[in-house]
Amino acid sequence: MSGKIAAKEAALLKGMPEKLKLINNEIHKRIIGQDELIAGLMAALLCRGHCLLIGVPGLAKTLLVHTIGEIAELQFSRIQFTPDMMPSDITGSEILEEDHATGKRQFMFMKGPVFAQLVLADEINRTSPKTQSALLEAMQEHRVTVAGKKYQLPDPFFVLATQNPIEQEGTYPLPEAQLDRFMFCLNVSYPKFDEEVDVLLSTTQDGQQELSKVVTGEEFIALQAAVRQVPVPKSVAEYAAKLVRATRPGEGSAPEFVEKYLRWGAGPRACQYLALAGKVFAVLDGRLNVAIDDIKRAAHPVLRHRIILNYRAEADKRSPDDLITELMEGIK
Repeated sequence: MSGKIAAKEAALLKGMPEKLKLINNEIHKRIIGQDELIAGLMAALLCRGHCLLIGVPGLAKTLLVHTIGEIAELQFSRIQFTPDMMPSDITGSEILEEDHATGKRQFMFMKGPVFAQLVLADEINRTSPKTQSALLEAMQEHRVTVAGKKYQLPDPFFVLATQNPIEQEGTYPLPEAQLDRFMFCLNVSYPKFDEEVDVLLSTTQDGQQELSKVVTGEEFIALQAAVRQVPVPKSVAEYAAKLVRATRPGEGSAPEFVEKYLRWGAGPRACQYLALAGKVFAVLDGRLNVAIDDIKRAAHPVLRHRIILNYRAEADKRSPDDLITELMEGIK
């Protein structure tokens, strides 16, 4: 890649930090703290990526996604996943209707809630794998197939899914193929002490801050296209590839602790997402080329749901984040 960016895209990229600042200001009218989480979410949206948010109840995961839907001029839809859901509850279905003019009956396609630009898949692990798989084609191809017919989804299209990590009764683990469709897996942490006090004070009285629309779908599309013009130096691409390949047991480059603790490593899609996230982080830092530190910043959210631990890792209380950190420390 030549590394040359067209003037129009360069201007968009130069203005991106200010646009993100406007977005953050609006989000923080409703959400206190969670700066790293918000940065990760916005990075994924600017890369055309989907996000999985994992956190215990009460950490404002759903409110955060709702807030993004309010400040962006995007069609917003919420799907509350339950054990009795069917795929057609997500994609839509054909119904038999009568044409009053001719008296003839014909099948009409009724669009499901997935036909939106920003889709909140709330508690996605509460429904069966069969229903979860209804999102696979939508997330990858931006379309759905119903009764043999393909229907295109709107552009831009994002899926932000939430999952509760502690309540396992009545839940279904997400298939690895679907996990791989999520660009980022973001852990939603407890607020700091001061933030928790602010949450208490701001949510126990009447009144809610009005939000302004600060970004449109067309702006998202333009920014997404501009981000892809940011060059990745070959040395940085090699680092990203080394990092991903080192997660795979059986590879010659995998260190001893990977062989000991991992069943499966990350696939090639992880390399792509590391590079794309690195481009966004570089732009937000005021640079138009990607550095190794940008790849490192993206490593945990990109890799933590793509590496599969074995029983020994669980017995030794090793987490995916621990192993990713150790990998980065060992790669030149």
